[in-house]
Amino acid sequence: MPEVIFAGPDGRLEGRYHPQKERDAPIAIILHPHPAYGGTMNNKVVYNLHYAFHNLGFNVLRFNFRGVGRSQGEYDQGIGELSDAASALDYLQSMNQNAKHCWVAGFSFGAWIGMQLLMRRPEITGFVSVAPPANMYDFTFLAPCPSSGLIINGSSDKVAPPKDTRTLVSKLHEQKGITITHTEIEGADHFFKDEEAHMKPMIDTVSDYVRRRMTESSR
Repeated sequence: MPEVIFAGPDGRLEGRYHPQKERDAPIAIILHPHPAYGGTMNNKVVYNLHYAFHNLGFNVLRFNFRGVGRSQGEYDQGIGELSDAASALDYLQSMNQNAKHCWVAGFSFGAWIGMQLLMRRPEITGFVSVAPPANMYDFTFLAPCPSSGLIINGSSDKVAPPKDTRTLVSKLHEQKGITITHTEIEGADHFFKDEEAHMKPMIDTVSDYVRRRMTESSR
């Protein structure tokens, strides 16, 4: 999988770009957890999300936010990281100018950034938010949420407690014109550490959801 360096707002950003052989394939970017707590594009959840989308026929880009790995700059409280995500999407779109579908997937802090990106970029047709930290960050900017998507979390998540995720989902369910699908993986912690019991069912759920959405015409 080619390593890529592309321009971000505060310097170069390091990523992994995984193209398809087919022309006009859909595109997806994958956003990693909090940089200050060891989050990188090689996080296991992020890595597995990347391959799940690629296996579904997407051109996929995951990358390191500023100050992580070989990406330049330093952590910027989410503000700069949102700009980094926008730059990553710009780069991916420049490589795939005829893609008809555009998705964003994020894990934890990356889910928060991804849903902010969703509000700014009307071309995003679907999202996946894994373990969104609704207890730590304000998600009220999702008014209205512009696209249908999947929110998935573990029932034993102590970092982003399920009750806060459920509250977020119930607020989104009140909005018209979109459908928010919510799945809780029984017994899973924040990181879906158990490969067979938690990680695989989570990735399978994501794959099934995205596959179904790609066969539907509605958002």
